[in-house]
Formats: sequence, structure tokens, C-alpha cells
Amino acid sequence: MLLPDNIHPEQSIYYNGAFVLQALRERRSMDLLDLYACTQELRRMTMPVFVLCLDWLYLLNLVSLNEQGGVELCS
Repeated sequence: MLLPDNIHPEQSIYYNGAFVLQALRERRSMDLLDLYACTQELRRMTMPVFVLCLDWLYLLNLVSLNEQGGVELCS
């Protein structure tokens, strides 16, 4: 759920997406699994939630995939 009204906010994609962005700000581009490991240091989340966060951030044009298949922060 993006902005849930019946669960805790810390379980939302909106909330967890902020931690993915924070991990990606350290290095502008990184491999998917490296990004997941860095995000795990900031906030524990499952891989499906992490992928949903990446999907949401991609739709917002905040992250993109580079030619090597890594995730990078859009400027």
C-alpha cells in the first residue's frame, strides 16, 4: 500500500521508499543487490517490499536503470 489508512505507516511503500532513496544518495548508482544491502542497513524490509519501492520510485522518475543494469538516481 502506498498510503495505508488501516496499517502502520512504516509498512507503506511511501515510507520505505524514502530509505531506498537515502541509500541511493550515498552513491549515485549501484547494483540492485548492493542497493538492497545498503537499504537493509538503514531499514529492514523484505525483498518484495524493496522491489515495490523501486517500482514506485521508477514511476515517479526518481530512479532509472543504467546500461549495466544498475539502479541510479535521476537528477
